[in-house]
Amino acid sequence: MNKTKIDWADMSWNPVTGCYHECPYCYARRIARRFGTLEKNRSLCSDDIKKAIAEKHFLAILNGRFPGEPYPYDFLPTFHRYRLDKPKETKKPQNIFIGSMADLFGEWVPDEWIQEVFNACVAAPQHTYIFLTKNPDRYWQVNSDDDDTKSLNIYGVPVLFGASTTNNEQLRKAYKSPVHWISVEPLHEELNTEECFSETRRGDDAEVPRWSWVVIGAETGDREGKIVPQRKWIEAIVETCRYWEIPVFMKKNLADIWREPLIQEYPWEEEETTFDEEFPKMEEYKKAIDGCECDCGHCSVQCPDVIQEYLAWKKRVEGEKECS
Repeated sequence: MNKTKIDWADMSWNPVTGCYHECPYCYARRIARRFGTLEKNRSLCSDDIKKAIAEKHFLAILNGRFPGEPYPYDFLPTFHRYRLDKPKETKKPQNIFIGSMADLFGEWVPDEWIQEVFNACVAAPQHTYIFLTKNPDRYWQVNSDDDDTKSLNIYGVPVLFGASTTNNEQLRKAYKSPVHWISVEPLHEELNTEECFSETRRGDDAEVPRWSWVVIGAETGDREGKIVPQRKWIEAIVETCRYWEIPVFMKKNLADIWREPLIQEYPWEEEETTFDEEFPKMEEYKKAIDGCECDCGHCSVQCPDVIQEYLAWKKRVEGEKECS
């Protein structure tokens, strides 16, 4: 489990890696193939393994880590069972994105793998777990209440079950599923925001918001045929979310398109972070830097990377105070 560059999470956790969706814009596939080793050793694979890979039936289970090989099976579905205890080892509550390098709810993933991940979440209830899939109907199959109430839970552990959507077809599929939130990334076309952002509540027939959160992002990378979303597509989503009071989170990759301060809201309350919580080992450097009249950081040269983090943190906090 690692600190993540994903804007809306604190950490990412990948007990399962790999996927058979074959999305042409997938960043995870690029990473796994770059650092994977299976392709280099494919000639050593048996005919049965080669056939399973070709037919998309191949599944791997690792009970221990391959030193220096984070993706020994490239982007083929792999259960890293030795990673299941990672949330329990992290005591401070975190917002954890599960499956940044996989689709945990893909049709090829065994129920047993998913249940073991759920059990690991239950063992560390201090965290909030954020799931995302292109196959939201699978949520019904593995974890839901008996009635059709779009209610999902993991034994009382804080969770957000989400669906990844890039177009109107996927949005409609997510709408009919039990998910809590949607990640519209990469945004590939103008969405019909009048169709899938509200629903009729049972009991009193009131019109209520369908989503608890909407994340918007653009495609990354430089592939041929890359689709860059238009600003008006984003504006339509934001306006609809404002009407229904749905929190919106714009990813940093929209900055050049939006050309205004990004809207970055969460479905939970953000707690103010103190320096000591964010950089607990930096107290001695903090004192030295705060006492440095030029604020250059040279007074404590032993740990320049952390010093720069502290200076960036200090600048950000002071800017937030001025804005408020």
